[in-house]
This record gives sequence, C-alpha cells and structure tokens, in this order.
Amino acid sequence: MTRIDLLKLRKVFPGGTVAVRDLDLSIESGELVVLVGPSGCGKSTTLRILAGLEAPSGGEVRFDGERVDDWSPRRRDVAMVFQNYALYPHMNVRDNLAFPLRMRGVGKREARRRAEATAERLGLFELCDRRPRELSGGQQQRVALGRALIREPRVFLLDEPLSNLDAKTRIELREEISRLHRETETTMIHVTHDQSEAMALGDRIAVLDEGRLRQFAPPLELYRRPVDRFVGAFIGSPPMSFHEAEIRPEGTFVEGCAVPGLRLPRPRVLLGLRPRELAVRKPEACDETRPRLRGVVLHLEAQGHETFVRLDCSGHGFTGVADPEGGWKPGDEALLLFPAEGIRCFDPETGNVL
Repeated sequence: MTRIDLLKLRKVFPGGTVAVRDLDLSIESGELVVLVGPSGCGKSTTLRILAGLEAPSGGEVRFDGERVDDWSPRRRDVAMVFQNYALYPHMNVRDNLAFPLRMRGVGKREARRRAEATAERLGLFELCDRRPRELSGGQQQRVALGRALIREPRVFLLDEPLSNLDAKTRIELREEISRLHRETETTMIHVTHDQSEAMALGDRIAVLDEGRLRQFAPPLELYRRPVDRFVGAFIGSPPMSFHEAEIRPEGTFVEGCAVPGLRLPRPRVLLGLRPRELAVRKPEACDETRPRLRGVVLHLEAQGHETFVRLDCSGHGFTGVADPEGGWKPGDEALLLFPAEGIRCFDPETGNVL
C-alpha cells in the first residue's frame, strides 16, 4: 500500500493551455480515489503525471513521502489500465496476462501458473486460449485489469476503463474493480467523467473543474454538502437545479413566486434544489404544511419506484418526485413541496455554499 501526495501540482502545455492548476491532493494508503469532472478538467493529465507519462510543470509528486517527479514509470511501479484495452491481438488471454511477468524475467512455467490463477480470479479461465478478437468488450477489459493485477504494483491507475462498455457491463466491471480493491488493498486512482460511476466506486471523490480541485470528500458528503454550485450541479442524478430566492417586505419569493413559510439565511440567495427532495402532490389531497409552489405538470418521467414530474410554476421550471401510482398526466395542477428545513443556499455572486 502506498500513500500519494500531490503538492501544488501544475501542468501547462505548449501554447499556454493550463491543464492542472496548483493541485493539492493526499491519497491514503489502500484508498480508492476517483477523479471526476467534465472533459478538459485535468483528471487524465493528473493520472498521466502520476504514472510518469507526463512531466509536471511545477509542484511535487510523492509516494510514501519520497519525491518521484524524476522517476521513470517503471521505477514508480504503477500499473495503468486505459480506456482502450491495449491487448496484443496475436496473443491469447493466457499470454496477454503473462506478458508483464515475462518482461520482468519470470520463468515461462511460473508466468503461466500466475496467468491462469489470475484468469480464474477474473472469471476468464475458460477463455485462456482465445485471442482478443474472440472476446466481448467486457471480457477484453477484464483481461486488461488482470494484466495490471498480475504485476502486484504499488499503485493502480485506471483511466476511464469502462467508458466503451454497455450499461450492464459497466455495472458488472464496477463491481469487479471494487472487489479487486478490497482483496488487494492496493491504492487505486480511477478517472471518469461519469458521476454515478464515481459515487459507486470511490472511498473519496475529487471533483475537478478547469484543472482546479473543487471538493475532495466521501460520496455522501459530496451529495449532501457540496461546497459550491459546480459540485452541487455535477454530483447527483437528476442534477441539482438552482433558483433565485429573496426576502421582500411582503414575504419570501422564489423566481418571483411567493413561498409562504420558506426561511432564508440572507435577503438574497440561490437555492440548490435536488428533485428527490421536492415532493409533488395533488392540491385536493395535500394536508401538509411545508412551503410550497403551485404549478402545472409539463412532463412525466417514470422510473418504476418513483416518477419525476416537471412543473411549470409561473413560467419557471421545477422538478420533483411524485407517487408513481398517482395517475398523473400533463396539464394537471400540482403542488411542489419544499423541504421543511435544510435547504441548500448558495451565494448568487460566487456560487459558494452559505
């Protein structure tokens, strides 16, 4: 297990493009950390710097307190799994798995034994004699994972390894990665743009935006307590929506609509509302006293155990959750009920949480 520290890490590409901006990040030994963010946020560049495939423009990379900025990838003893499987097409599964060992001078018999043991561990033993073109995408990615696993490296680096797979296979491989992490207790850093994948995998998640670290926290803390508007909008599905709210002499208003009983910490704020925290009720059957808005149903999205309802409230759109057995249809009148307490408020100017 290896602790990793990134200290004021910076990367500027020729032409002046800044990919990583003074990134400070400490990853504990044996932790599975996910770097997540939109395209161009610097997550893959950070991973390549960790692997030694990119040289930083400034700052430090430390493994267990030892600076490794000028170490070669081989000396760092990291294993990297890429988005493309990078398997040798002329080799079967067994030989692809054994290849890293053979390159390190492991004998042919021992390399074969360990390759077959790794294939068994990943459910690939029956496929050992097949070549990559005879495998599904999920099977090929399992081989790529196994080829990294067999080396027993200090650190696993995974660069969007699931992005080319279908939804069902992605879920299966997420479970596989989690299991391997538990079994090996090796430090893992996983890069993805998919916030659902990040929430499912990470012990902690680093949210990046334009090369900057926005927040680094466990998944539930990111969801419940985002530090700013960017994190609130990026983490969670459906995403958080934002609405202007203000206190006037005549009461509290959200997007110009009066909301009796709604309390704000300041005269003017930006409300961050998650659809699952907003209840949609039929006006004639609602006896709750929570702050509310009245609206008209625009769109319904059934999810089986719940239905997301898009409402038009005096020209402004809101999304909440309704009973899937409620018999809703577009054009129905509805009430949107706010949480009684704990509404997230952000500064309208800076976007930071209040």
